[in-house]
Amino acid sequence: MVVGEMVQDIHLVVVGGGPGGYTAALRAAELGIKTILVDGSPKLGGTCLHVGCIPSKALLHAAELISETKHASEFGLNFAAPKIEVDKLRAWKESILDKLAGGIAGKCKSAGIEVIHGNAIFKDGRSIRVESDGESAVRIKFKQCIIATGSRPVMPKMFDIGSDRVMDSTGALKIQDIPKSLLIVGGGYIGLEMATVYAELGSEVTVVEMTDGLLPGVDRDLVRPLQQHLSTTLKNIYLSTKVAKIEDTGKGIKATLEGKDAPKEMTFDRVLVSVGRRPNSDNLDLQACGVKTDEHGFIPVDHECRTNEKRIFAIGDVSGQPMLAHRAIRQGFVAAEVIAGKKSSFDNRCIPAVVFTQPEIAYVGLTDTEAKNQGIEVASAKMPWSANGRAHTLADPAGQTKIIYDPATTQVLGVGLVGARAGELIAEAALAIEMGAVLEDLAVTIHTHPTLSETIMDSAQAALSRIERQAKKETSNV
Repeated sequence: MVVGEMVQDIHLVVVGGGPGGYTAALRAAELGIKTILVDGSPKLGGTCLHVGCIPSKALLHAAELISETKHASEFGLNFAAPKIEVDKLRAWKESILDKLAGGIAGKCKSAGIEVIHGNAIFKDGRSIRVESDGESAVRIKFKQCIIATGSRPVMPKMFDIGSDRVMDSTGALKIQDIPKSLLIVGGGYIGLEMATVYAELGSEVTVVEMTDGLLPGVDRDLVRPLQQHLSTTLKNIYLSTKVAKIEDTGKGIKATLEGKDAPKEMTFDRVLVSVGRRPNSDNLDLQACGVKTDEHGFIPVDHECRTNEKRIFAIGDVSGQPMLAHRAIRQGFVAAEVIAGKKSSFDNRCIPAVVFTQPEIAYVGLTDTEAKNQGIEVASAKMPWSANGRAHTLADPAGQTKIIYDPATTQVLGVGLVGARAGELIAEAALAIEMGAVLEDLAVTIHTHPTLSETIMDSAQAALSRIERQAKKETSNV
């Protein structure tokens, strides 16, 4: 039972302890602003650390090891089939999360940031009330506030049947067991990453996607190698198909499917529903402080990350798409610096995205799909990884690098990669776009040999060679 109410005055309160929230708090403290960080979970780190980016990547690493041992026999290394101890795998994953959460808490303590664990609701435009089980409520009066409450998985009513066999991404990351059969509803990046994990752990995985392709919105030439690989590791992939109904029969989940190539009914041990995420803005009582949301629950912000109430800022998933941790981190810096009186703006030209499947897909800037939809004239150059020495030494030459550029100026507008470790290569492309680089900048930059990064240089050189050939052809025709 909550008894009484403590009152504190502070310059800045940050609501939410995920990547955006703790980054904003640390930056603000660094700039001399007294800060309180409020988080509803017992450990700092937010969705990304505890039920998102980090645990999924840990499990994907385990899946990658299993996959590599399977294929090592092709070059003379033979391994026995892995003995998977689920409890140890889960404990290893949790130890990573605990270690990182402890590190964040240590940084906040060193920076002089007070951390309060509890659920926050706005009382007005200048204060919040924080309640936690068994402790007195705290009323925090602030000069300025940053909302960084993140998002949570969407669970449509038709799937919310009260069965523990039906999971969202949070449940899937717990690895309660390895089901013999698993249905994944949704062919987006979360669904496909979890498909990769469970398939390598031994589940027969079926993916159902409503649209006509996996990873809707991603260029098809990047998706194609991934889809080809998944067709060999997953039990089924049904496109242009929807799950019309699910029912717990006691022995499994019976799913009714609607699609021309899909059977009408299938039964699975477990179902993962991965159809998107929604912002955590509905439990803050935003009406009390006057902060507005859009029809989807996102909080619109300007280039300084301010809401319509200028004292209150919003960053990360709660502020809109794309819902990516690295976007939240950058916004956290911007909001803290604006509050400190510095000139700062979220004016980045691009935000990279990575799908950590096997193979990985990474892209940044303008895509072919976006260019076509927006009527923007672009040209592109591709370099197959089959021509890259490092890709062959990794026994994984199935991939490509693509550069999209302005044919008039040769300015780099977008880059897409598919292949092993593509996510580790995309930062160079993001920097090139941020700096307004042209093809020659990438082509003449010396890249270490042999590395996968050479494919970026090679793609730029291929584009320049094509431009030179075209120029010579036009000259000869005059």
